[in-house]
Amino acid sequence: QVQLVESGGGLVQPGGSLRLSCAASGFTLDFYRLGWFRQAPGKEREGVSCISNNYGVTYYADSVKGRFTISRDNAKNTVYLQMNNLKPEDTGVYYCAASLSGYTAKTMCRELRGDYWGQGTQVTVSS
Repeated sequence: QVQLVESGGGLVQPGGSLRLSCAASGFTLDFYRLGWFRQAPGKEREGVSCISNNYGVTYYADSVKGRFTISRDNAKNTVYLQMNNLKPEDTGVYYCAASLSGYTAKTMCRELRGDYWGQGTQVTVSS
């Protein structure tokens, strides 16, 4: 069964950090572009950060540049999102996705492209 399972969400104070993980099962991530997306209450889903399947080309939304870092460990079949200096506006449900299509990381994020999606993990930034 093909699955993406996110973990690592939670409640954190402004300025804090969280590390999200997304583990794949039933398929190998090696050839997939991977991404993190989020959806805040009452807002549309947006692409946060995406990474290519080769050369590790990354894309970040302007709102998270310099604070978030995406990485992948193909040996562990996992993609990560390190989130530092979190702000209340980072609150939302975070989803990971995998895309086998020939999109760039930027296109994957900006057009919300994904062949497989996780179920999401809640991130709440509040004092």
